[in-house]
Amino acid sequence: EYVDKSSLIPLINAMLNSENRYSCVTRCRRFGKSMAAKMLCAYYDKSCSSRELFRGLKAEHDPSFETYLNQYSVLYLDVTSFTARPELRKNIVWAMQDKIICELKEAFPDVKYRENSDLMDVLSAIYHATGERFFFIIDEWDAICREFPERQKMKGDPDTVAPTILDEYVMLLRRLFKTQASNKVFAGAYLTGILPIKRYNTESALNNFREYSMIYPGTLATSLGFTHEEVEKLCEKHGMDIQDMERWY
Repeated sequence: EYVDKSSLIPLINAMLNSENRYSCVTRCRRFGKSMAAKMLCAYYDKSCSSRELFRGLKAEHDPSFETYLNQYSVLYLDVTSFTARPELRKNIVWAMQDKIICELKEAFPDVKYRENSDLMDVLSAIYHATGERFFFIIDEWDAICREFPERQKMKGDPDTVAPTILDEYVMLLRRLFKTQASNKVFAGAYLTGILPIKRYNTESALNNFREYSMIYPGTLATSLGFTHEEVEKLCEKHGMDIQDMERWY
């Protein structure tokens, strides 16, 4: 059974290359976060032709559909694919960066990279050499926040907190999305997770992201999860009682 949620695409298109280019969708589990993220990946990814996937769907009828179809290099990161590997736990943030950097250098072998470049350095080098801009999708962005929440006191100095994996991760996100180069390198970014954008000490680590939660879904309300009308149609199609379904869910 498929319910057309491609209406998400023109909404994200409208925010590309603007001050609103950074979006974060937070939902509890099993609400289609990853499916929506992969749909965006298929739509924007310039390494494939995905036109047929969207034939007859809502997105195809929007004027912006042709403009951005398969126009960007897409970075897709599923953070849980790293948190699920015990051998990476101590160096997980480094491992994520290293994996993406290796793939970028394979995709752009003619670009000159400085030694000891971090991920943002590599992306900036590619942009300045080729003009290439990226759409970054991070699925389960908060997995590290859930897996590594602990903070440690420095030995001999109880008032000082030692840097942790969570610190490293937050600094990576800030480096990617809150520097002067960010708006040049990224046409847009789309994060999904269970938790809200991480509040770090007294400041928001990523306060330039617009959050779309279940309580405040904003313009994405009908594009994430099923509407009442959609559930009614599904119940009618499969001979189910809508009131029974409402009692269950």
